[in-house]
Amino acid sequence: MEQTKHYFYVLECKDQSYYAGYTNNLNKRLAVHNSGKGAKYTKSRLPVVLLWHEEYETKIEAMKKEYWFKQLSRRQKEQYILKEQKKSNELTKKL
Repeated sequence: MEQTKHYFYVLECKDQSYYAGYTNNLNKRLAVHNSGKGAKYTKSRLPVVLLWHEEYETKIEAMKKEYWFKQLSRRQKEQYILKEQKKSNELTKKL
């Protein structure tokens, strides 16, 4: 039996604002956002671009991360994304 993956993700909207969410199908969810049928928030801020995502084993873990991220200030969100992207790039270089 195949396990479902759960994702916390961050989008950057056309107006440079961030949108954080949860999904179990990242590619489909991004397409839905960009079709204008996603969240009410992103509908008027298209197109959106995926800035960051993290994979979790459970829906609860991913949703907790989404909630945590939404409590941060804009500056803290920017710092978190940059730090995680840097870590990811360093890991990729090692492979």
